[in-house]
Amino acid sequence: MIDPHAPAPPGAPPRRGEPGRAPLPVRPGTGRFLVLAGVFVCAACGLVYELELVALASYLIGDSVTQASVVLSVMVFAMGIGSLAAKRLRCRAAVGFGAVEAALALVGGLSAMALYAVFAWSGGDWAGVPAAGPRCLLVAFSLAIGLLIGAEVPLLMELIQRIRRQEAGGAVADLFAADYVGALVGGLAFPFLLLPLLGQLEGALLTGAVNAVAGAALVLGLFRRDLPTRTRHVLLAVNVTVLGVLALAALLAGDFERAARHAVYGADVRVALHTGVQEVVLTGGEHGRPLGLFLDGRLRVSGSDEYRYHEALVHPAMSGPHARVLVLGDGDGLVAREVLRHPGVRRLDVVAPDPEVVRLARRDPALSRLNAHAYEDPRVRVLTDDAFRRLREVPARLYDVVIADLPAPGIGDSTKLYSQEFYGLARRALAEGGRLAVHGGQVTRRRVFWTVEATIRSAGLRTVPYRVDGRGACSAGGPERTVRGIHPEVTDWGFVLAGRTRPALRLDPAAPPPRSLTRESLAADRRAAARTRLPGLPPSTLVHPRYAG
Repeated sequence: MIDPHAPAPPGAPPRRGEPGRAPLPVRPGTGRFLVLAGVFVCAACGLVYELELVALASYLIGDSVTQASVVLSVMVFAMGIGSLAAKRLRCRAAVGFGAVEAALALVGGLSAMALYAVFAWSGGDWAGVPAAGPRCLLVAFSLAIGLLIGAEVPLLMELIQRIRRQEAGGAVADLFAADYVGALVGGLAFPFLLLPLLGQLEGALLTGAVNAVAGAALVLGLFRRDLPTRTRHVLLAVNVTVLGVLALAALLAGDFERAARHAVYGADVRVALHTGVQEVVLTGGEHGRPLGLFLDGRLRVSGSDEYRYHEALVHPAMSGPHARVLVLGDGDGLVAREVLRHPGVRRLDVVAPDPEVVRLARRDPALSRLNAHAYEDPRVRVLTDDAFRRLREVPARLYDVVIADLPAPGIGDSTKLYSQEFYGLARRALAEGGRLAVHGGQVTRRRVFWTVEATIRSAGLRTVPYRVDGRGACSAGGPERTVRGIHPEVTDWGFVLAGRTRPALRLDPAAPPPRSLTRESLAADRRAAARTRLPGLPPSTLVHPRYAG
């Protein structure tokens, strides 16, 4: 007679109703493999949700370091709370895991669309606080996704132990090995596959669908005999509903993105594209409407007054020898236009990070007309490269003028372009008597601007700071205000002219006079900047950036 309470032979399928063992349709070894495969997929999806929130928040709010810190810290905290809360579900681990995965797929899949919708249609501001809407929603999604990801671990541990009991340390090692490998795959898939091929919205929706399918397949396939019939039907209906919502959102994503883009930029959008570097949007430029160039949601060029910024940046630096000029960051061609107004220029090298912006500057009728077809001049050579890396390769004392037309300083990707090391490389590239011109943000942001000036001085250069009234405009330069008001409007543009010896702040008499500058106005601009000076500020370096706030 067979004892029904005797343990099953090794490798045999568990008997239905066996104490402590889940009645599986497969062998225990196969069941463990399937659970670990589910861990792998769910971990990959969880990391994609994290990266998607960081990427979209950096685009909408700015300051990628801050957004990454907020998302990751809130999510890790929430994961701990979720793990504690899931202890109560261990007695019903299969149905609990199925419900958690369905909720995670819905919340994570729709997070990008919801965040973008709040940014586009609320204007970003709540109760008069800039960016309050996107920031609050970012924290809410980070908290919700972290809670659900944290709840997975104890439930999966219970499921894998119900398949075949093993020493706790071995079970934890297997579980976390699959989890970490899945996180690696998700972390690589996001920037190299999902983002370039599908974009942020569709990428998040596809990830949610994969998450829902993986969770439902594991619970309804492997542990279906452990669930009552009604529970199976409810879980199936919930997951079908989640997949239906995600599929509907995917079908509407194109119309949603166009409507949101119009809500952000207005109905005058002519070009909108995602490059490998950023999102590029062109508005206006036809029928008498001023052209606007937006990079990652921030206005970089306003055709109505961009000349005032570019003239102030370029013309003082060109007073002196200027046969060889290097421009860093001028993908739109507007700095090059001003440089080429000086008859002594024989060579102009432009280093731009995004080849798509350069292509638009050459081919878009409105933008090429605004830059006076500067890139068609035979003296111009355009290189698509990182400004820091390019400066490291430049031979010593090659250029008479170096002009840095770069994103405004802040804690993020632009920090290294305002570091002591960067200005040391720029000094090495300058010929005797050469000048460096730098846009340093708003002088009204006194600590940031004067830190730029102190950092340039720390690299062995003598400086002449000056400011130009921004008149509330948001043209090229910065700090780049987002259209919907995420950043305050520009009240002024601050510049620093520098050289091995102190350069004179004047205009080149051989060039056509600029529309917005005179010798007298430059003298007044220098005095206006000097009145705001903050002495004693330390320089910013690669390992100790000082542009927060």
